[in-house]
Amino acid sequence: MYNRNTFFPGMFIVAALVFCFLTSGGAIIPAHATEDENIALLDRSAKAFASVVKKAGPAVVHVRVEKSVTRRSGQDPFGFFNDPFFERFFGPQFKHPRQEEQPREFKQQGAGSGFVISSDGYILTNNHVVGEADTINVRLADEREFKAEVVGTDPQSDVALIKIEGKNLPFLPLGDSEKLEVGEWVIAIGSPFELSQTVTVGVVSAKGRSRIGINDYENFIQTDAAINPGNSGGPLLNIYGEVIGMNTAIFSRSGGYMGIGFAIPINMAKAIKEQLREHGKVTRGWLGVVIQDVDDDLAKSFDLESAQGVLISEVSEDSPAEKAGIKQGDVIIQLNGKQINDVAALRNKIALTSPGTEITAKIIRDGKKKEIKIAIGEQPSDFGRKGPAGDTTLQEMGLTLQDLTEELSGQFGYSEDQGVLIADVDPDSPAARAGLKAGQLIEEVNKKRVQNLKQLKKVLEAATNKQQVLLRVKAGDYSQYIVLRVE
Repeated sequence: MYNRNTFFPGMFIVAALVFCFLTSGGAIIPAHATEDENIALLDRSAKAFASVVKKAGPAVVHVRVEKSVTRRSGQDPFGFFNDPFFERFFGPQFKHPRQEEQPREFKQQGAGSGFVISSDGYILTNNHVVGEADTINVRLADEREFKAEVVGTDPQSDVALIKIEGKNLPFLPLGDSEKLEVGEWVIAIGSPFELSQTVTVGVVSAKGRSRIGINDYENFIQTDAAINPGNSGGPLLNIYGEVIGMNTAIFSRSGGYMGIGFAIPINMAKAIKEQLREHGKVTRGWLGVVIQDVDDDLAKSFDLESAQGVLISEVSEDSPAEKAGIKQGDVIIQLNGKQINDVAALRNKIALTSPGTEITAKIIRDGKKKEIKIAIGEQPSDFGRKGPAGDTTLQEMGLTLQDLTEELSGQFGYSEDQGVLIADVDPDSPAARAGLKAGQLIEEVNKKRVQNLKQLKKVLEAATNKQQVLLRVKAGDYSQYIVLRVE
């Protein structure tokens, strides 16, 4: 038996020496020659990155926005680092020591990045950069400045399309983020802290990041290429100079770079861009179901081979799902032949499917696989992130609730009218931080027994403290008391 750690390096050295001997006519090549080759390789790599940046840089723009806001003098009129991106993570910043009674109007400025996607001046950027701006100014890499108009915005995905009046403008090709693999080199260009044309290099750290709590529809590319406030809306490029993502958020405890940045996959941005350009808004697909992730316990209960797929916990009346024959307790594992592993994946796929499109869903029902064709509907105008809930207080705390039906009672091992079922828990919410999970049962609210949503709502309406609620929750064979507070 050999030690893998010592055997392979040794073999490599022997092979290298034999190769050098044969190719040099028997003479051993000096060590510095190998070093020169390594330096040459590094030089070619550096020049490759530089070549991509040289071609892409002219199409990356600096976006400056201005908005009129009414504030009291104790509030900061300027905005930290002049960038709305920062405020998304840290909220209101500073207070001025003077206080005045009368509100005053200020011009609040913000800055971000964007990239030109057509020679006639269409530009992709983030909604949180330009969404509420009164005026938008775009500066190109060659210092030319233009006034920009909003073509359309989509707050749910944080994508915005703006336009400047220009001709023969440099623009970036849009790549295919589906082909992107973890570990690939990526390049970010933008204006962090208003330092235009800043270039950083890193790798794709992960794909399909969701439940970050930033947008309604999340499928982020995670990268360690340095991204800072002001990079919002700038491109994330592959080594071919194609845009594969739009930089949009960071994970940070200080407000600056900590090695984790998030970019919207360009395939998602492309689908939204087309609708914004054609209609000025986004029309999303709709299935009409309440869904939840499948954990190990649910997988065993529903005769699944593994904890994958999405469980249908409720089907809306007269919805596309009901018309197609989808039932409570079904588990969707594929859409059009592509694996569906969690709630975020299903929500994104359905939302980006045009209404009227027929899709094929593979489901598991009573342990057996079955295919169902579904005609996707149009998402209602009042559609929200949450499904049925008993009260806005618990919605704010991150809970989506529903009554127990006879079928659900049997599936989860509860008695009918035993309590109110937790259908979903928002990530990064008070409920999630308290350890609540979908499938658990609320039996008491503020020490009052509740058997359905109607009773739960009545108890909450009678509560004197609307900012705090005491729950007795059944999880498995045991119940525990949990206090939730509005943050």
